[in-house]
Amino acid sequence: MKSPLAPGIRLITSFSRDSWYRSFILFLTFLFYTAYHLSRKPISIVKSQLHRNCSTVIRPTDLNITNNATWCDWVPFDQDNYQTLFGVLDNSFLVAYAIGMFISGIFGERLPLRYYLSVGMLSSGLFTCLFGLGFYWNIHSLGYYAVIQVMNGLMQTTGWPAVVACVGNWFGKGKRGFIMGVWNSHTSVGNILGSLIAGAFVSTAWGMSFIVPGLIIACTGVLCFFFLVEKPEDVNCTPPQHHGDQESTETEPLLQNSSHADRNYTRSGGILSLPAFRQTGQLHLPVLASTLHLMLHILTQKRQETCRQLFDVGGIVGGIMAGLVSDYTGGRATTCCVMLLVAAPMLFLYNSIGQTSLGTTIGMLLLCGGLVNGPYALITTAVSADLGTHESLRGNSRALSTVTAIIDGTGSIGAALGPLLAGLISPTGWNNVFYMLISADVLACLFLARLVYKEAQGWCGRTPRVRGFKEI
Repeated sequence: MKSPLAPGIRLITSFSRDSWYRSFILFLTFLFYTAYHLSRKPISIVKSQLHRNCSTVIRPTDLNITNNATWCDWVPFDQDNYQTLFGVLDNSFLVAYAIGMFISGIFGERLPLRYYLSVGMLSSGLFTCLFGLGFYWNIHSLGYYAVIQVMNGLMQTTGWPAVVACVGNWFGKGKRGFIMGVWNSHTSVGNILGSLIAGAFVSTAWGMSFIVPGLIIACTGVLCFFFLVEKPEDVNCTPPQHHGDQESTETEPLLQNSSHADRNYTRSGGILSLPAFRQTGQLHLPVLASTLHLMLHILTQKRQETCRQLFDVGGIVGGIMAGLVSDYTGGRATTCCVMLLVAAPMLFLYNSIGQTSLGTTIGMLLLCGGLVNGPYALITTAVSADLGTHESLRGNSRALSTVTAIIDGTGSIGAALGPLLAGLISPTGWNNVFYMLISADVLACLFLARLVYKEAQGWCGRTPRVRGFKEI
């Protein structure tokens, strides 16, 4: 009598070759961008060690101390202007990241994604380690650390356009919102892991808080070089259906018309310009991403590290739910708008009652994290992929890299402006900072209003129902 096939083998053989490859690429790119975010986190952890309250620190008996108030601080962050110096480091990274993101999309179109990501992760690992080596080399120059932050910011821009382009190449529109909602949790997972790894070394040797994450992202760069497959066709897998039956419902292409788009795309060397967004009514999407990124970064400025991790956990759930609902309803704009409309009163409640008890604080952080991060995750992943794989760009799939870079690059401007605005407004009271956040939330909803109206028309049968953000 022939024995039945082992359950584990039956499970393995139940998936097709294409499914295994897609799952592998999804896991691999998740790992890559987790490493990117993991390597960004140490600076926020180490700040507490660079400038401390030295009166609470046990003084070594063999240490010759000339200043009792700052003996334990790391020069040059031992002065009264240490907050300004920290701001220089933060803005050096954020401004370089915002500027570099627009350039990164151009390179992402021209270079093989496997090489581009590998070099980017190895370079990012190098500069992250160099920041930490400043501890062992006893470097006390602000210029050294600022230059490292600028270079690291530029290298970090290699990640997002490339990984979104790669995932967009492997997955069609059918369940893209849910898949990318789950996949986009790498941001929060990376933040949490980065905090834990950096926190493990910060009190003994803060240099290791940078070196260990730097080595991790460098190792993932090596992994990328050996295992990443950019497109299904490269391994004889079936490419995803980006358009399919929906082609007949596309009444207006991403650019003016397909032939014109191809000519412009070729003449510009593959660059999707901002006028391309304007022609389809999508110009507000980068600005919307900037508004949401501003909200995220101001919220993270006010919280302690444990609270930040709770906010990130809420963001994971919010991103998944936003993707799932948008796939089911076919309305990405409406999903984002509803979440933002609910977020506005929740932000007001968090400011009013969020600190009354531990349970309330945890609940409000989880809720606000989900409501704010959900729309941002949807716009920067599924919507970017929808636009970048639009039928008008057929044959120019690398445009996805530029679309993603434009949206995330503009979003990064909001990340740079957020802490700056919070610093200017906070002296008048944190209540005013939250009022500004609520105003930004309402502004984001206004950017979406026209698209929500178009989607509602589709549901009412007045126009064909379509998935994603698009002009009708």
